[in-house]
Amino acid sequence: MSKAMIRVYARLVIAGRKTIDDVPEAGREAVRAYIAGLDEGSGE
Repeated sequence: MSKAMIRVYARLVIAGRKTIDDVPEAGREAVRAYIAGLDEGSGE
């Protein structure tokens, strides 16, 4: 899955429009990692 699609799916999951189960299996771990990275950055 491309980096752009990972970002798109992550934003949809964060917004509540999709669940992690709606993300194609090939990209789920990457989307989870992207979301975790966003969470780490917001804790300043």
